[in-house]
Amino acid sequence: MTTKRKSPQAAEPLPEVTISDYDGTRYLHLGTPWVQGSMRIKKPFDIDLEYVQRMMAWLLLVDWPTVPERRAMQLGLGSAAATKFCTQKLGMASTAVELNPQVITVCRQWFKLPPDSDKLQVVLGDAGLEIQKPLYLQTVDALQVDLYDHEAAAPVLDSPDFYQHCRNLLTEDGCMTVNLFGRTNSYARSLAHIQEAFGPEAVWRFAATKEGNTVVLAQRTASRPSRELLSQRADLVQQQTGLPALKWLKVFKPVQPLLD
Repeated sequence: MTTKRKSPQAAEPLPEVTISDYDGTRYLHLGTPWVQGSMRIKKPFDIDLEYVQRMMAWLLLVDWPTVPERRAMQLGLGSAAATKFCTQKLGMASTAVELNPQVITVCRQWFKLPPDSDKLQVVLGDAGLEIQKPLYLQTVDALQVDLYDHEAAAPVLDSPDFYQHCRNLLTEDGCMTVNLFGRTNSYARSLAHIQEAFGPEAVWRFAATKEGNTVVLAQRTASRPSRELLSQRADLVQQQTGLPALKWLKVFKPVQPLLD
């Protein structure tokens, strides 16, 4: 999650970033007890939180050998779990966009985020503006969106226009995954906005985690791989990465059937 504001260049001060350690896990906070990200200290490049693991479900919709050739982007750095996983575990090029400079500094000092390189670029900026830059258009294969402020009440960028800009980033077989979580009844509205931008048949969803996070996936080009193919891909993803991909198939389904 990140501290993305509703309006660019708003005057509101950014919250202070703090960390805490408990039972072998390090947590990132934005001035509140809410967890904005975590890392298992002895396994810094694995993904600790279940919902962040599920944001890798796009791996079920592509052929595994093509993954290192693909490009990822994260909107909201959090504890850098998705960014590190894409670059260090999957061998992908990745760009992360984060508004709060403290988050970037803390991730580099305490969460094992590597320095920028040919494979990794961390951009300090407003995600809603950054994704409209022409250099990113149709270059992203895996877009992970996790944009929350310190109150974690609802996504702070959540309009149909925002999701259309996200769709514009994607390659033809690219996917966006979004974390939808909050103490407000925003899920149905968010899902409707995603379907408006991507088309109703391009959207998949997980069941909610016990913490209340619902991960939604949207494809630039809607497809319905067979159950057999999804199982084969899930088995391979699980073998190669340790992600619980086979379990995903029980709770990951299209929102609507794909019509011929």
